Amino acid sequence: MPADLARYLMDIREKRGYLLPHHGLMAVSMPKLLDAYDALYTELTLVDRVLSKHDHEFVWMAILIASKEAIGTHHIPRYAGAGGNDAEFQSILALTSLAMGSSSYRFVREHWQEHLPGVDPYRAYVEAFRSAAEGADIGVAHMAAAAVYTTLGDWDGLAWQLFAAYEDEVDETGLAEALSLTMFPGGVPNFVEAADVWRNVVLSGKVKASPEFRTWAELSGQGGFNEASGIGPAHD
Repeated sequence: MPADLARYLMDIREKRGYLLPHHGLMAVSMPKLLDAYDALYTELTLVDRVLSKHDHEFVWMAILIASKEAIGTHHIPRYAGAGGNDAEFQSILALTSLAMGSSSYRFVREHWQEHLPGVDPYRAYVEAFRSAAEGADIGVAHMAAAAVYTTLGDWDGLAWQLFAAYEDEVDETGLAEALSLTMFPGGVPNFVEAADVWRNVVLSGKVKASPEFRTWAELSGQGGFNEASGIGPAHD
C-alpha cells in the first residue's frame, strides 16, 4: 500500500477512532467519493447541530438496535461518555422493541375496531410508548422512536409517532436531526419517504406545526420526477 494512501486511512482512523473495510475500498478505488462520504458522515455524526451529544447518541442506540447493526459498537462508549447509563439504556431497549412490534396496534384498528368500540388502539399505543420511555426524556424518546420507524420503513408507525410527538410538543428541528441520522443505516430513500410522511401529518391539520414547517409542508412540487414530468404517481 502506498505510504500516502496508508496515511490517508490512518487520518480517517484517528478522526473517527476506528476504521471499516469500505473506507479502504473507497480510498483505493474512488477517493473523491470517500472525501464526500466522510464530509457527510462528519456533519451527521461528529458535528454538533441541534441535539446534545447525549441525545444524539441516545437516538443512535435505538437506530442501531432496530437495524441490527452489530458493528456500530463505537456508539456505545460515545453514549456512555455523554452521560448515558444502564438504567436509561433499558428505556431505549423498551421503546425500540415497542416500535418494532407496534403493528399489532394498527392491526386491531384496521381489522377489529368495530368489535372493540371501547378500545382506542392509537391511545393504547401512546400510553404504551410513554410507559416504555419512562426514565428517559420524553422528547428524545419520541425522536428515537421516529428514527426507528424510518430505519424500518414503517410509515404508518412513523405517522402515529409524529402525531404523538406533536402532542408532547417535541422540538421539530431536533426531530428532523434524529430522522437524518437514519440516512446511513436506513438509506436515503427511507429518509425521503419519512419526510413525505411528515409533510402529510402536517397537512392533515391535526397537529400544531411551526410556521416554518407548515411552509415546507404546503410547498407544492415536492413529488419528485414523476410529478415534474407528469408520468406516474407522485408523492401525495
